[in-house]
Amino acid sequence: MIAPAPALIDAFGRRITYVRISVTDRCDLRCRYCMAEEMTFLPKSAIMTLEEIAAISDAFIDRGVRRIRLTGGEPLVRRGVPDLARMIGARLGHGLDELTLTTNGTRLADHAGALRDAGMRRINVSLDSLDPERFRHITRVGDLPRVLAGITAASAAGIAIKINMVALKGLNEDEIEPMLRWCADNGHDLTLIETMPLGAIDEDRVDRFLPLDGVKAALAERYTIRPLIERTGGPARYFHVEELGVKLGLITPLSENFCATCNRVRLTVSGELFLCLGSETKVDLRAAWREGGRPGLDAALERALAIKPLAHDFHIAARGAAPAVGRHMSVTGG
Repeated sequence: MIAPAPALIDAFGRRITYVRISVTDRCDLRCRYCMAEEMTFLPKSAIMTLEEIAAISDAFIDRGVRRIRLTGGEPLVRRGVPDLARMIGARLGHGLDELTLTTNGTRLADHAGALRDAGMRRINVSLDSLDPERFRHITRVGDLPRVLAGITAASAAGIAIKINMVALKGLNEDEIEPMLRWCADNGHDLTLIETMPLGAIDEDRVDRFLPLDGVKAALAERYTIRPLIERTGGPARYFHVEELGVKLGLITPLSENFCATCNRVRLTVSGELFLCLGSETKVDLRAAWREGGRPGLDAALERALAIKPLAHDFHIAARGAAPAVGRHMSVTGG
């Protein structure tokens, strides 16, 4: 009888059970806090095939990963992603507990049924404003009705929706409570996210950083906000807003470090496994797979576990300073 593959446990005793996989660095939006207006993306020769992504996913599952999230860029701009979801989704109930997706929603209406058929039961949709003009300003090119249609289609297909909203000082902070109410009215959860210092953009993040402890305190003046003990595998802390009957998540990489319980790693579309969103430590899994098959991949994972850092070092530096990490979020996977 073949012994089971060893679990993925890092040098600090943390068990890795959650992997975020970027299937493309490309995106059809250009959100101001995430990307520069003019971006250079990877050539096709530099990215993994869907079959390679599925094979590496299998290796992760065999070694104890229970949740996989497909991300980008915008994952649904890559042809064949629903097929990839089916390949990975075949492991649901066979080592994998959950397969999810983060999307900007622009192409969700076209793929919601296929994602549901692949086994997805909940997805995250990035949505930073419910005002069409402000939404276009934040995304530079976005069409809000198209995104809302995608959310409606996914809900109709039986997929639970969590809205991800990046809280931006002076830009959408006045929409946080209306977004919370909209989510409550439509049966969605809401997670608020602090802007992260990843990659050079055309604006200064100092001007947009909004600490979420202050946002929570302001909401608590109007609503009863009760902490929840549940976790979904990610970094969010969750609360129940009693009067609205909605779940609120807070992701606070800057104002409150959450690294002590980190259980995740991120795989880029080029096959680089980043051990921390806020660190440049990485291992090339594509090369390991191509050169050594499964034994080479397992050896690379052992090297990765040994160098996973204890914590990220995110900070919003002085105005005009370089970002804490040079790569954009779209490279690593949101």
